[in-house]
Amino acid sequence: MAALTQAAVGADAPVVRPRRRGGLVPLLLLAPALIWLVVFFVVPTISLASQSLQTGDIDNGFTLTWNFAIYGEALSRYWPQFLRSILYAASATFGTLLLGYPLAWFIAHRSGRWKNLLLVLVVAPFFTNFLIRTLAWQIILTDNGPVTGFFRATGLTNVLQALGLTENDSLLGSQFAVICGLIYNFLPFMVLPLYTILERLDVRLLDAAGDLYANGWQTFWKVIWPLSLPGVVSGTLLTFIPAAGDYINSRLLGNTQTVMIGQVIDAQFLRVLDYPIAAALSFILMAAIIVLVAGYVRAAGTEELV
Repeated sequence: MAALTQAAVGADAPVVRPRRRGGLVPLLLLAPALIWLVVFFVVPTISLASQSLQTGDIDNGFTLTWNFAIYGEALSRYWPQFLRSILYAASATFGTLLLGYPLAWFIAHRSGRWKNLLLVLVVAPFFTNFLIRTLAWQIILTDNGPVTGFFRATGLTNVLQALGLTENDSLLGSQFAVICGLIYNFLPFMVLPLYTILERLDVRLLDAAGDLYANGWQTFWKVIWPLSLPGVVSGTLLTFIPAAGDYINSRLLGNTQTVMIGQVIDAQFLRVLDYPIAAALSFILMAAIIVLVAGYVRAAGTEELV
């Protein structure tokens, strides 16, 4: 009887349905970002794709002829610069990781009341123009400067020559100078993501590892490194991607044997005025970076799960 009464009351009671939020609100909130993306990425990308498939010259104009063969031509002519750019960017990324990881750890857990000041010093180079910062390295690495003098006195110039990073006892105008410039200019992009992750690390986990008789090296590899992988992945991506397309460092700190693909694209666009080949090179570089980054993120994700 009670069950029947409840059923009757439930049948007569009004059905309360959840309120549906306005469907236009999320679209309105996303609209500025979508418009920005379309105007400054989608439209230029389509324009660049169209330009890469054109033929002609600056005097007679360019015509869309769907010349897909230009991609093979561009790659066959400039593959050394592509490979060099990837190697330089990878070297700079590895260098920023070696320098940035201990720096980020120190700021996060050992700096005390100096933490904010050290963070300001990390980002302080951004207050100066990228070009001026790179030009400063010409003074730092000059043949008569203290840095080159120290390298010569300690025999490090011979080590660099053996590694193929310099051709003589000069540091400026070498692969070493280009990689140093890349490391310096992109170091903050590595430090800040690492600091964000390491600052939230629970130090009690390190005490627990010590209680389980783990030494410092084991604690790092078994506890700290796995927990910091999101910051490592973010930092390496933020460093590698812009470094691969950089051309300022190779132009100001390198020589004719250290030309990167960004420098080639710049020359093709602004001096040679061969817009189709420059656009094709840009697309090849973008595709190569996407493939490398996708493979890296997948491998990093698998390692994190393991």
